[in-house]
Amino acid sequence: MKCRIMTAIMLFHGDELLMMERSMTRTLNPGMWAAVGGHVEPEEMSRPRDAILREMFEETGFAPEDIERLTLRYVLLRNKDGELRQQYIYSGDALRRDFVDSDEGTLHWIPRDQVLDRDIPYIFRKTLEHYFAYGPAEHAWLGIASADPVTARPRVDWIPLTDPNY
Repeated sequence: MKCRIMTAIMLFHGDELLMMERSMTRTLNPGMWAAVGGHVEPEEMSRPRDAILREMFEETGFAPEDIERLTLRYVLLRNKDGELRQQYIYSGDALRRDFVDSDEGTLHWIPRDQVLDRDIPYIFRKTLEHYFAYGPAEHAWLGIASADPVTARPRVDWIPLTDPNY
């Protein structure tokens, strides 16, 4: 089984979330609304925070000093066509609203109450729904994407990612 490791960020400015309307030329989720993020490079394998900082800068122009409270919120696991996908999802607060253009899509600040009205990839939608329902926690959450055994519809089960103190 191949593994793919990715990062994403829910970047807020006040009550708005920065979202990317993905270019129609993108292989993954063309035309859909998604988070800023991407693949972890080989030299970043043990440092997903470095990967999201790099991706964020490449796609938005935001440097680490432009962000407050950068925090790991979710680790998501998914078996996609025999490929294990592991995604680290952060949140942070932008200290400014301006950003640079990206060839990966068009960036927009979206009011929080309008975010879920968009065509969003399933995994990111489930993450946003959970975050909007529960807000920031003192711990990260682990999500396992699977098919519901009764309805066969996709679902994500969330559990707190905490130390069991053994």
